Amino acid sequence: MPAFSRRSLLGGVAAAGALALGARSVGSAAPAAAQPGTVPLTREEHRVVVIGSGFGGGVSALRLAQAGVPVTVLERGLRWPTGPNAETFPRASSPDKRLLWYRSSPNLFGRPMIFEPYTGLVEAVPGVNMTALCAAGVGGGSLVYQGMSLQPTREVFDTHFPAELDWALMDRVHYPRVARMLKLAEAPDELVASENYRAARVFAERVQRAGMPLSKIPMPIDWDFALAELRGEMKPSYTNGDGAMGVNNGGKHSVDVTYIAAAEATGRVTVETLHEVTDVERGTDGRWIVHVLRLDTTGAVVENKILTAGTLIMAAGSLNTTRLLVRAGAKGLIPDLPDGLGQGWGTNADRIYVWTDPSAEFGAPQGGPVVYGSKNWGDPRSAHTVIQASLPPLSLDPRSTMMVGFGVSDGRGTFAYDSGRDDAILHWPSAGDSDIQNNHIDPAVRRIAGPEGILLDTNALFPSTWHPLGGASMGAVCDFDGRVHDQPGLYVLDGALMPGNTAACNPSMTIAAVAERALDNIVARDIGTLI
Repeated sequence: MPAFSRRSLLGGVAAAGALALGARSVGSAAPAAAQPGTVPLTREEHRVVVIGSGFGGGVSALRLAQAGVPVTVLERGLRWPTGPNAETFPRASSPDKRLLWYRSSPNLFGRPMIFEPYTGLVEAVPGVNMTALCAAGVGGGSLVYQGMSLQPTREVFDTHFPAELDWALMDRVHYPRVARMLKLAEAPDELVASENYRAARVFAERVQRAGMPLSKIPMPIDWDFALAELRGEMKPSYTNGDGAMGVNNGGKHSVDVTYIAAAEATGRVTVETLHEVTDVERGTDGRWIVHVLRLDTTGAVVENKILTAGTLIMAAGSLNTTRLLVRAGAKGLIPDLPDGLGQGWGTNADRIYVWTDPSAEFGAPQGGPVVYGSKNWGDPRSAHTVIQASLPPLSLDPRSTMMVGFGVSDGRGTFAYDSGRDDAILHWPSAGDSDIQNNHIDPAVRRIAGPEGILLDTNALFPSTWHPLGGASMGAVCDFDGRVHDQPGLYVLDGALMPGNTAACNPSMTIAAVAERALDNIVARDIGTLI
C-alpha cells in the first residue's frame, strides 16, 4: 500500500460512488420564498406541469407531447451540455462548486466539502440514520449515474413487484423501448483489453475464481468515444475514471440528450430551468397550483411564480416528490392524501466499498464507466448485484479500486413532517438493510476480494444512498400507472412510485420502463378526461 492510508482515499473514492450508483431527479422542498414586493410575482396557466426532468419526467414529457399534449417541465437545476474536450462537469479528481446544490449538506461523501453557493449537480439531504443523495439538472440522476442499465429476471421481478405490472408485457415492450432510447451497449473487448481497464479485468478474474456469475453490463454509452480517447483524439474523460460527476466528452445517452431532447423536438414541451418548486396544492376548482422560485446560479430568488395546471406529474425523485407531498398533506394544501404516503421508502441496499489488495495491480488511471458485474439472482428473495467501479485519476497505482453492491431488502423508512423546519424528514431504521448487507452483499464482496483483499465499507462511515426509492409507492399511494388515489389529475411517475427496491438492479431502467408502461395507459385512457 502506498504511503497514504486507505481512509485518506475516501473523499476522492466515494466521489466516484456517484458514477457507480446514480441518483434521482429534481424539485425539493425549498427555503421560504422571497418577501412579496422584493421580486416580481408571475402567474401562469398550463395544461400539464411535470416537476423534474429525470427518467420519469423525461418519459412523461415525451409520450404526452407525442400524443399532442403541451407540457411544461420544471427543473430546479441547469442544463449541462457536453461535447469532445468540453469542461462542463466537475472532475472527480478536482471537485469544485459545480458539484453541490446550493442548499446541500456539505457532508456529501462523509466529509465536508465547502464551496461557494451554486446550483450544482448533487444535493445531500440528511435524515435520521440516512443521507439521501439527489441530483439536480436537466436529465436528473442520469447526469451523474454511471449508467448500469439492468433488467431483472422474471423470477426476481415477480417476487418484488406487484403482478399487475405484468413482467411479460414489460419484457416484450417497455424494457426494450427504454433500451432503444438509451442506446444501450456493452464495452467492446478492444477497450477492456487496454492498459487503462486493468482493474476491470482483475475484477472479472476474481469473480470467476470465486465461482460467481460474471457478465458485461449494458450501458447508455457510445463506446467509440472511449476508444477515441485511447487513440489520443480527445482528452480523457471515460478512460481515466474522471467521469463520476458527468462525462465531459459526450457520448453518454443521458435523459437530457434522449427523452428530453426528443420531447423538445416535438415543439410541445418547454423545459424551465432554475425553477425550484416550494409547494404544491389543490385549488378550490380542482386544478393544481405549483409554487415556484426562479433562481440564479447562486440560489438567489429572482422571481416568484404560481403555476396552475389541470394535470400535475410528480417526477422530482423519490426523496423530493415524497417531501413535497408529505408537506402538502401536513399543511392542508392537498386534503385527503392516502394514508400510506411517506411510508415504504428504501435504499436499494446500496453499499460502496474501497477494495485494496497489495498483490493486485489495478492500474492508474482506471478506465470507466462500468464494464463488469456479478448478478447473484438465483434466490429472488435475497438477490444482489456486485459491480466494479473505478477510482478517480491518481498519479500512481493505489493498489485499490471500488466495488458497489445493491439488492433487495425488507428495510423501510418513513417521512414525518417537522413543522419547525417546514419539511418532511426521513427516518431510517439503523439496521434497515442489515440482513441483505451482512448475509449476502458483504460476503459476496469479500469472496471477490479474496484473503489478501482489504475492504473499507464507506457506508459504515457515512450511511447514504444514491438510490432512494418509494415514499409514494404503487398500491399504497398510487395505482400502477402512478395516479394518486382519490386525487384526479395528480400522478407520481418516478422512483417514489417504486416499492422500496427495484429487484436487485439499478433503479433507472425499471423506473423508465414502469413510466413507459404507465404512459401507454395514461395516453389511452386519461387524455380528454384527466389530462
